[in-house]
Amino acid sequence: MDRRIFLGGAALAAAAPFGGARAQFFRGGVPKGPFLPYWESLKAYECPPWFRDAKFGIWAHWTPQSVPERGDWYARNMYIQGTPQYDSHVATYGHPSKFGYKDICHLWKAERWQPDALVDLYKRAGAEYLVAIANHHDNFDCWDSKYQPWNAMNVGPRRDIVGGWAKAARAKGLRFGVSYHGTPHRTWDEFMPVRYKADTSGPLAGVPYDGVQTAADGKGLWWQGMDPRRLNGPPHLKGSPCPAFTAEFLLRVQDVIERYDPDILTFDDGVKFNFDAGGPAAPDLGVWLGIPDLAPQIMAYYYNRNMQRRGGRLEGVLDLKEAPEPTWGALTRDLEMTLADTLQTEPWQTEACIGNWHYDRQLLTDHAYRTPASMIPLFVDIVSKNGNLLLSIPLPGHGEHDADEIAFLEEMAAWQAINGEAIKGTRPWTLFGEGPSTRTKDVPSYQLAQFRFDHRDIRFTTKSGMLYAFALGVPASGPISIEALRLGSPHHPRDIAKVELLGNSGPLQWTRGDRALEITLPPRVPSRHALAFRIVPA
Repeated sequence: MDRRIFLGGAALAAAAPFGGARAQFFRGGVPKGPFLPYWESLKAYECPPWFRDAKFGIWAHWTPQSVPERGDWYARNMYIQGTPQYDSHVATYGHPSKFGYKDICHLWKAERWQPDALVDLYKRAGAEYLVAIANHHDNFDCWDSKYQPWNAMNVGPRRDIVGGWAKAARAKGLRFGVSYHGTPHRTWDEFMPVRYKADTSGPLAGVPYDGVQTAADGKGLWWQGMDPRRLNGPPHLKGSPCPAFTAEFLLRVQDVIERYDPDILTFDDGVKFNFDAGGPAAPDLGVWLGIPDLAPQIMAYYYNRNMQRRGGRLEGVLDLKEAPEPTWGALTRDLEMTLADTLQTEPWQTEACIGNWHYDRQLLTDHAYRTPASMIPLFVDIVSKNGNLLLSIPLPGHGEHDADEIAFLEEMAAWQAINGEAIKGTRPWTLFGEGPSTRTKDVPSYQLAQFRFDHRDIRFTTKSGMLYAFALGVPASGPISIEALRLGSPHHPRDIAKVELLGNSGPLQWTRGDRALEITLPPRVPSRHALAFRIVPA
């Protein structure tokens, strides 16, 4: 089958957003520049050097859904009878026919949020960029949104959350990005329809949830003058098209780009192709609503605007999930909680979280977060394969990390202080690694608790003519053996002048034989979770 990408090139027709004003795809159209909204043109994209150098970012995965401290997708599951989040909501706040998600948004005050102090902590932990959620599938905008009145300036914190993160990050020298989750595919289809349902059993069976409320119902209440339909959408079923919502989605994306000029723009959705019926259908950012070519239009707008603001240099990074191979040269692949199984030619990124995506208080109670012992080997593995790690440390609604999260970040900072030389600014070697874990394909980090890296698992990076070898564990006794650096190895035919352990001040004993380079460890090792060796060529 011929699997080339056939381009529809269809423009988005004018549509009426919920506010009533008619709008085209982007106001003003796609900015002038080298990128046209077609995949062939977008293949000229090259990932900027800063992203290749950065390796590590922190993700501020923080929205009103953090207020109940019951984990991710609260804005949906609180309307599904029988789910733990529904039961918790009824017990804590009341029935969703009376106290709905709009009221949760009102409770989000961010009263302890100190973005400057948080960015200082993230930077000590080695972060080179910060990504903040612009909106989640709940349809609430965390910025001073031009097109969505249900936003953080009007409701809840009454602060520009995205703007606050951007100012703090850039003041500390970090690159700044935004993640946009409110795509029609997931928000319109997954989160909105449940708000119009009702219990199927119990004393309030058949009583509609608060999605049916209109502006008139707010008279005398805290949300007087606000229309809940702007948050919930009009009543609809899953799978029903809504070009008006899609048009507003695109204008909100444009608003984020124009206000915050993000270095990274990432979507919690992907590009899908249909290779049946003689050729692929038009790719559309996962939005199957009859409006084609959304992804190429957004990418061309973002890349050209990024270049306009930087004197012709392209420094923007756009991440998409579920990106099929024909699109890889046009964007940065994003893998959620998944490891690439081989060394990748182009830079890519894994999104991971130490807990639940939205804050879950139970994980603190049970001390059940993922630990540096599990996340640091994952991080090194990603870097060795030409990837970056975007790590979420979820914030509670008030905006202050809990004790276990701070301990995680401080331990990450201590490890980075010793080993960051072998991480930041590096490039992959000819071989990403060796050891038992290299024989496991596509290991989800959700299963990392069952999957153990150990001292036999070696990962490589390079920088400025230097080779670095990480051992992803510490042996109980005996040396570290690296087969790829043996005498006569095709991967490293050069002589080795010296082997040094980062963080260790004394000399190391090592021998290079026909089977392996063997390194004797000092009595006390400087790092607990992954040891970095500097291999100095002769």
